[in-house]
Amino acid sequence: MSVPQYRKVAALALVAGLGLSLTACSTKSDDDGSDAAGKVTITVDCQPVAAQKELLDNWNADVAEFQKQNPDIVIKSISVGQQCNNPPDFTARLAGGTTTDVFYGYMTDLQQVLDSGQAMDITPYVNKDTVSTWDSVDPALKEVFTDGGKLYGVPVKNYSMGLVYNKTLFQKAGLDVNNPPKTWAEVREAAKKISAADKSVAGYAEYSAGNTGGWHFTSLLYSQGGRVLSEDGKKAAFNSAEGKQVLQNLKDMRYGDDSMGSRQLLQWGDLLTNAAAGKVGMFIGAPDTTQAIVSQFKGKFEDWAVAPLPGQSDLGKGTLGGGEGYFFKKDLTKEQVEAGLKWIAYQKLTPGKGQFDYVRAKPQNYPVGLPQPLLFANGSEAQKQEFDLRKANANVPVENFALFENKQLPIVGEPRDAQAIYAILDSAMSGVLTDPKANVDTLLKTAEEKVNQLLAAGS
Repeated sequence: MSVPQYRKVAALALVAGLGLSLTACSTKSDDDGSDAAGKVTITVDCQPVAAQKELLDNWNADVAEFQKQNPDIVIKSISVGQQCNNPPDFTARLAGGTTTDVFYGYMTDLQQVLDSGQAMDITPYVNKDTVSTWDSVDPALKEVFTDGGKLYGVPVKNYSMGLVYNKTLFQKAGLDVNNPPKTWAEVREAAKKISAADKSVAGYAEYSAGNTGGWHFTSLLYSQGGRVLSEDGKKAAFNSAEGKQVLQNLKDMRYGDDSMGSRQLLQWGDLLTNAAAGKVGMFIGAPDTTQAIVSQFKGKFEDWAVAPLPGQSDLGKGTLGGGEGYFFKKDLTKEQVEAGLKWIAYQKLTPGKGQFDYVRAKPQNYPVGLPQPLLFANGSEAQKQEFDLRKANANVPVENFALFENKQLPIVGEPRDAQAIYAILDSAMSGVLTDPKANVDTLLKTAEEKVNQLLAAGS
């Protein structure tokens, strides 16, 4: 998802308070992971909750079919409520050692999982026999779950940022919907025209609170070719020419052009609510933000298109990517690891199955046609299969995402300590969007000092 996913360290009191309940629902399987009949049993979390009836039915059907095809494997699905979207619960399960055998986490969770001592090195087990599409999975995503040359997780979802724009507002402003801005200078000009055509509309909108400002600053910085941290991850690197350009662009649009609207300090739902109401011309986001605009905020798919992220002089030099995957609990047997990998391959990484079962999803009115999850490398066999299936079963206007999908920018992952850094960078974003006298250099220097303190404390 492009929705910002937060993983903050839970207080010790929370862990202690949850201790009894965590122990009571411990998901540890038998020592060797097999039963008297010689079947290998694994526990897997993030089964949809009962309220998500269709999703739960789909999951159960996938389990049944997988077990039919693999009669020597038993999948025990564990639903732990909102654990998969609840950072304190996730952290508590790590601390208590009560994760499932195969457990879900965000790409930004690798260090936390490693620090907990709960992760298993699965490098020796991942191959085409256990994950048939492994050669097609984007190498950059594999790298996200790798530390010291060892693989600890398997990516199952991925997103990258682009320029999301309202086609209806573009037409109203006399802009070409098939030729959206490719540079930030062009974004600025388009935003002015959109706002001039309707004073109640923000030509361009941006986040600046709740960690979302720092999240988007990072994506804007990547588009300029900059980086949040030094190559060794030990120092802040955003107080740079690229970082200054990001904030100056926003300040110029906000106060020089008055094309960003008067309401600022926006978080995720705030901006999308305005977008769904037809009050935002452009913003940056992943393709699934259009799904949120429609399903959660009552907008229309037909209004929205996505293009590659602009850069300073041409299309962006890179774009922020993120997502999620599954880790394996330490001390599993070889048979359990291989069984878990086969399940993930079936449910998450096989075109036509599980999350890629578009024939099933289409009549259920789940959006088919969005270029997500971006798991397979361009030109790979699995990527071609997934694309053909998606196109054949699309129930959203796929042409609105063609520019984005046809020009994939290099994906750059989130920095170490991402959420803590994003919280600090919120101040820089809010500063240039709420104070016409804000000094870009001062904002970046202050944020740089705080990030360096954070990194030093954690080293």
